[in-house]
Amino acid sequence: MKNKKSVSQIISKYGVLMVFILMFIVFSFTAPNFTNIRNLLNVSRQINTLGICSVGMTLLLIAGSIDLSQGYQLSLINVFCAFLMVQQGIPMVAAILLSLVLGAVIGFINGVIIVKSGVHPMIVTLGVSQALNGISYLFSNGIPIYGFPEGFSLLGQGTIGVIPISLIIMVIIMIIGHFILSGLPYGRYLYAVGSNEEAAKLAGVNTGTVKMIAHTLSGFLTAIAAVLLLSRTNSGLSSNGAGFEFNVITACVLGGVSNLGGRGTMYQAVLGVLIMGFLENGMTLMNINEYWQLVVKGILLLIAVVYDASISRSAERVKKLKAINSENE
Repeated sequence: MKNKKSVSQIISKYGVLMVFILMFIVFSFTAPNFTNIRNLLNVSRQINTLGICSVGMTLLLIAGSIDLSQGYQLSLINVFCAFLMVQQGIPMVAAILLSLVLGAVIGFINGVIIVKSGVHPMIVTLGVSQALNGISYLFSNGIPIYGFPEGFSLLGQGTIGVIPISLIIMVIIMIIGHFILSGLPYGRYLYAVGSNEEAAKLAGVNTGTVKMIAHTLSGFLTAIAAVLLLSRTNSGLSSNGAGFEFNVITACVLGGVSNLGGRGTMYQAVLGVLIMGFLENGMTLMNINEYWQLVVKGILLLIAVVYDASISRSAERVKKLKAINSENE
């Protein structure tokens, strides 16, 4: 029994890491140039948008919330920043700062509506996503915006030595995210609200404020990701973020962050991001059809959600058994 338990504990703790290592080994032999330094650096640039957005989504999922508007937040801020610089002639730094403020405001609005209305976050953010999609097309008229100031591309394409600047920014944000969860009282509040919101209220936690801050932070981080994406692609396009939120959710849940709230770490989110990034890159190098790639991502999300639900049910059963045993004693 002890051996079985220890094996299950090892799989539970390191299973995702094992999957990543196995996937990396398989692609090393099957995908051309997969382990080439240039390709690895290219992946590190490509995953920064996913990685930064995943930090915000992790905070939301742990708090028992979610944001389905994240993809169209990405689109709107991408177009908004381009619109300010190219069509309004606003200086680069001012345009970036205004874009970050817009992201925080969108996140705050999401949080306020969710908390004050009591409507499920999925419904609220799904509605907001459609509004954001429409607004982004009003800014761009469906036409790519390009012609940015000199130096803007450094954020998304520049390097320090051989290390991409965007990768450095992503790592710093992930470290800050880890510190929020493990080193600040607010991190404990997030876990408390996601685990049992009513119990958190009784303990004196302002659950509404906790959720609004989480949504505001998520919006702000999405704005950073949008600016980096714009800098990397050099084109403001309204379709840039369409459906991207599902990649983010898949990365988080695949890494082990619970979609039911109250469980997860930034380390798990990072693992999920790496799996998604290298999986997509490996399939592309193998010339796998992009529609089959969507099928694979959808199946991965389904497996991760079902697995997460089974873990939560097992944890509930263990709690009930412990409660029964303590009563009998």
